Amino acid sequence: MTSKLTEVSTMPQTAKHQVALPKPTLANELANKVFIIGLPRTGTTSVSVALLEQKLTVAHQAFTKQAFMLADVVSDAPCFSDYQQLDKLFPNAKFVYLDRPLDKWLPSMQMLLGRMLVHLDKDKGRFHPIMKRSFNHSFDIWQVEDVFDEAHLTACYQRHQQQVMSYFTGRDDFIAIDISVTGSFAKLLQFINLPKPDTAEFRQLQYPQLQSQPQNFPQLSFPQLNMGRNVASWDEYKHPNKISANVSGPEKRKFFDYRLD
Repeated sequence: MTSKLTEVSTMPQTAKHQVALPKPTLANELANKVFIIGLPRTGTTSVSVALLEQKLTVAHQAFTKQAFMLADVVSDAPCFSDYQQLDKLFPNAKFVYLDRPLDKWLPSMQMLLGRMLVHLDKDKGRFHPIMKRSFNHSFDIWQVEDVFDEAHLTACYQRHQQQVMSYFTGRDDFIAIDISVTGSFAKLLQFINLPKPDTAEFRQLQYPQLQSQPQNFPQLSFPQLNMGRNVASWDEYKHPNKISANVSGPEKRKFFDYRLD
């Protein structure tokens, strides 16, 4: 799900240190965005890597306007909390909700919070303020006494799911998938109007789980990343189309001006 210890970047980007950034590959950088709005530990990293392999530019987390401008696809924070605001900013975008069985999601989320919570502290935590706000909005981490409580996390998951489903009822720019279900990858590619990949060229991503993938397109699966206690697969995965969450642009590292309700 989340990058390891994502922080506010303090490194200046001078002209001589700037590198060529990937550009959006879809038709219009202000339209046709894809936002992955599943909660952490529902497969956001796996989806992000799979779409990188389809030659899209992808930001797994985005904390600047420029990150949103450069990316075809944005996943994780702040998309899972800010989807309504992003829907207004990008009216031609498509939204992908990731579902996961609660019995699998709960222990994974508890593990993640155990590793992240100190860095999500409102005043002293070193994660990016947008990330902290996003987590607090969805999990009430600054309000509850025991954020690890199963009943609390279950309520957070179900509340998010119900709000998402209610908001997107009757719309054709929304899809819900469970990435563990056979055919979900093909369903996603069809939804975002990407062609069937050439399976002969479909890279195996150098992960053992992918070495025995069948060659029939409907059976192509998402890479199984951030399994168990691993939370850093996005950082470890190298690809030229990755967009930094903190990338600077014409407005430096400014974020959008909206507020969450």
